[in-house]
Amino acid sequence: MAAGHSVSACLITKTDTNPFFVKMKEGAEAKAAELGIELKSFAGKVDGDHETQVQAIETCILDGAKGILITASDTSSIVPAVQQARDAGILVIALDTPLEPVDAADATFATDNFLAGLLIGQWAKAKMGADADSAVIATLDLNISQPTVDVLRNQGFLQGFGIDLADPNVIGDETDPRLVGSDVTDGNEEGGRRAMENLLAKNPMINLVHTINEPAAAGAYEALKAIGRENDVLIVSVDGGCPGVQNVADGVIGATSQQYPLLMASLGIEAIAKWAAEGVKPEPTPGKDFFDTGVALVTGQPVDGVESISVEEGMNLCWG
Repeated sequence: MAAGHSVSACLITKTDTNPFFVKMKEGAEAKAAELGIELKSFAGKVDGDHETQVQAIETCILDGAKGILITASDTSSIVPAVQQARDAGILVIALDTPLEPVDAADATFATDNFLAGLLIGQWAKAKMGADADSAVIATLDLNISQPTVDVLRNQGFLQGFGIDLADPNVIGDETDPRLVGSDVTDGNEEGGRRAMENLLAKNPMINLVHTINEPAAAGAYEALKAIGRENDVLIVSVDGGCPGVQNVADGVIGATSQQYPLLMASLGIEAIAKWAAEGVKPEPTPGKDFFDTGVALVTGQPVDGVESISVEEGMNLCWG
C-alpha cells in the first residue's frame, strides 16, 4: 500500500431506500470513520438490480479497494464479478444474503435466515392452535430469481409451521393443500400490496401471510384493510426494524424475527481493517458456514415453546 494512502472499502447494497440497508450503511460508515477507513457506498436502483451491483464491483476493483461488503440481489449471477475482485486481492464479505455457493465470498456475516423463518412459522402454528390444520396460507416472497435469503426465510417458515418441504432450495414446489401460493414483492410496500391482492384474487379466505420483510408486510396489511380483513389475518415477517417493531406493537404484524444489520456492517468493516493490516480472514461461527449475527423473535403475544422477546425489548434493540 502506497505511503499516505488510507485503506478503502466498498459497501454494495440492494437498494439505498429500504430501511434495513439504510441502517447497514450507517453501521458501516460509523465503523469506517472510527477506524480511519475510506468507505464508498453503492446500491441497486431497486431490489433485484443485478447489473448496477456488478458495475459497483468493477469500480471497487479499479479503485484498489481492500474489501467489499455486499448484499447481492442475484446470489448466483454475482459470483463471477466477486471472483474477479477476490483474484485482485480484495476481501469480499457477503452481508445478510449468502452467495451461491456460500464460499464464493471470503466470509458471510448474516442472520441465520432459515432460523428466522422457522421461529415465525413455529409462532404462527402455536398462535393458531387447532386452526393451524385448516390454515389458508400465502407467502409474499422477494423476487423471481429466488435469492438465498428469500428461500431460507420461506422454507424456514413453512417447516416451522409443519409443512413438508419438497426441495428446500426452491420456493413454491410444496404440495400442502393449505398453501394458496407465492407471489413476489421486491421487498417493498407497493410490491407487498400488489402480491397480496393477486393472492386474495386466487383465494379470498387467506388467513395467514408470511412476508419476506416488514415493508412487504405493511403493503399486505393495506391490501387486507382495503377489503376489511385486516383484523382476521395473521401476518408474520422478518427484519425487526424500528418501523416493523412498531407495526408489531400496533397489531399490523403478529410477530417478526429481528436481525442486526448495523452489527453485520460494522463487523464487516472491522474484518476489512484486519485483512488490510494482517492479511487474516474472518472465521465462521463454529458449526455454520457463516458468521451468525443473531436473531430474536419479537411479539406482544408470546406462545409456549417458542422463545421470544417483548415489543419493548425489540424497540430497544431495533437495528443496533
